[in-house]
Amino acid sequence: MLKITWLGHAAFELQFESGEVLILDPWIEGNPAYPKNYEIKRVNAIAVSHAHSDHFNDVVPLAKKFGAKVIAIFETATWLQGQGVTAEGMNKGGTADLGFVKLTMTHALHSNTIKADNEMIYAGEAAGYVLTLRDGRTAYFAGDTALFGDMELIGELYKPELAFLPIGDFYTMGPFQAAHAARLVKPKRVIPMHYGTFPVLTGKPEDLSQALQKDGIEVWTLKQGNTVEW
Repeated sequence: MLKITWLGHAAFELQFESGEVLILDPWIEGNPAYPKNYEIKRVNAIAVSHAHSDHFNDVVPLAKKFGAKVIAIFETATWLQGQGVTAEGMNKGGTADLGFVKLTMTHALHSNTIKADNEMIYAGEAAGYVLTLRDGRTAYFAGDTALFGDMELIGELYKPELAFLPIGDFYTMGPFQAAHAARLVKPKRVIPMHYGTFPVLTGKPEDLSQALQKDGIEVWTLKQGNTVEW
């Protein structure tokens, strides 16, 4: 059983049956959607979709505090290594086996830069991940992305039962595009993310649910700080 805790925006804490914890796109400091007083007590690995601050802000402090390995695209990982972080740089199509989960890096349509000392540093391309659990189940974490046709291939190849999809609009897909993404990937459930944190992120889970009501795909809306099992 996988325990999933939404930490607001696009950040998630995943605790596996064997006890290990994977953090996706950590943003704690300055995140208005982070659950108040929630404490991360263990981190074995961190997976980064891209290096914008609302997905990347707490990668370095968490990695150093817990001695966690960071998985990221090559350019982002190289920058992290320069910060004294144990980071494994990979690229799209590749798979990193962490022992308790396998991470296959997928495409995403989004920009990717690191802001450091008032300078914008190119950080490679944005990405998503397919997570393969020990029991064979798979989940798709899209990261920040627009809709793209090869999401259908992700569905065909990996058959994810669960998909984490951004729905906020403006910087990513809104509910209309996200609904079509879900039809391409064909999961049983979609967890919406990257919405409501700022006024510009206007997409709502109920709009996604309305768009998917005839498709047999459940929209699983989580509450920040609450843990669910999958």
